[in-house]
Amino acid sequence: MDNVMRREAEQLYVCDEEVWKQMLPARRLTQKLNTVDRTDLQAIAAIVKELFGKSEGAMVSPPFYCDYGFNIEVGKNFGANYNCTILDVAKVKIGDNCLLAPNVSIYTAGHPFDPEIRSRGYEYGISVTIGDNVWIGGNSVICPGVRIGDNVVIGAGSVVTKDIPGNVLAAGNPCRVIREITEEDRKYYFKKRRIDEEIFEDMRQKR
Repeated sequence: MDNVMRREAEQLYVCDEEVWKQMLPARRLTQKLNTVDRTDLQAIAAIVKELFGKSEGAMVSPPFYCDYGFNIEVGKNFGANYNCTILDVAKVKIGDNCLLAPNVSIYTAGHPFDPEIRSRGYEYGISVTIGDNVWIGGNSVICPGVRIGDNVVIGAGSVVTKDIPGNVLAAGNPCRVIREITEEDRKYYFKKRRIDEEIFEDMRQKR
């Protein structure tokens, strides 16, 4: 196998000329995205759509960084806040209605532990999957191979090294499940601050 095929098969590979060529379009597009007039939301949306390939209503607040772009698949209403990084050496699949807070990093890329192999330029990518309705708090890191279920909240500053099941609040370094998200959480938006009836009425009208 050549190095492109090895990368796509999630095997060890070297970033040779052919691999490098595949990264160039994303470098140009992220440069364009990160220097565009940030009040021009239509221009930002167009660049993001070109970068990701598949996106519907995605919104990214520059600066944003990635390796390839074409390995990132986001669902409807995706939002990434300032200074997010996605190292998409392998596939990164993100579901509908997902939010990345500032400084979130998603890494599919890694290097072997053995120093001799690592010094010869070998690396790898293992895919990351994030379900629907997930909110990842600021300064969190999602490591290679992780799968996060639907309706999850990841607390700020977390380092997610293992899979997280659906419908939970998880946080920490390493990230672990804190508790389930329940119907009781529907009453509050921050600690014991209640969601007012006007919000619920607005939601009922939009169903």
